[in-house]
Amino acid sequence: MKADLHNHTTLCNHAEGGISQYIEQAIKCKTKYFGFSDHAPMDFDKKYRMSFSDMQDYENSVLQNKEKYKDKIEILLAYEVDYLKGHIDKRVLDADVDYLIGSVHFIDEWGFDNPEFIGNYEKQNIDEIWQKYFDTIEEMANCKLFDIVGHLDLIKVFKYMPKKDITLIAKNALKAIKKADMVIELNVAGYRKPVKEAYPSPSLLKEIFKMDIPISFASDAHKPEQVGLFNDEIVKMAKSVGYTKCAIFRKRKREMISF
Repeated sequence: MKADLHNHTTLCNHAEGGISQYIEQAIKCKTKYFGFSDHAPMDFDKKYRMSFSDMQDYENSVLQNKEKYKDKIEILLAYEVDYLKGHIDKRVLDADVDYLIGSVHFIDEWGFDNPEFIGNYEKQNIDEIWQKYFDTIEEMANCKLFDIVGHLDLIKVFKYMPKKDITLIAKNALKAIKKADMVIELNVAGYRKPVKEAYPSPSLLKEIFKMDIPISFASDAHKPEQVGLFNDEIVKMAKSVGYTKCAIFRKRKREMISF
């Protein structure tokens, strides 16, 4: 990946390795732009994210490494923010960062991508679960607070697939993303999960390309060795539908670069 915009640090409490280790791996992978977008704090699900008191240390650490490695790679600073009504904090939204990734990890406070709560998939109609998820993505896009949509079809993580056509389920969400002028990331983390597929799926990516929605790339690394993993597969996937450019951001301003 020439630009890899979604990666984590140990402050989220479920990642390993130092910031410099991630950067060194990105340099080995010939990445030109590398973004840290760790899980932003909020007053819910505190176990899997930094605290508000960690924000300054996180930002300082990334910026110090940005300076340290400036001759080898451009480091970008961001947050991955959970879209969860009533829990999105102004301190995060007002942070002086390059971009914000908006992600949905909860449906009505159910952490659907957490193995602890996988049993809930058996208690509801799977088509309704998928529709609720994409309705939440649509809400997130309509709020116009974020620059990038994180792992668009994360709901497939455990391979509970709907009977209904996924492109129809996602239709209104994609329209809202287009209207909000957001970027959709191509996230390789799905290859590491039971679904064994990138986010978004090839069928959704074809629709995204038809709608002329920009893309970005994401290792979504939680360990240094995950940086650049599946690089060839995700770039090939993007090119197969027609993409030749991806997005980077500086101070919330988007720039498209060739890859």
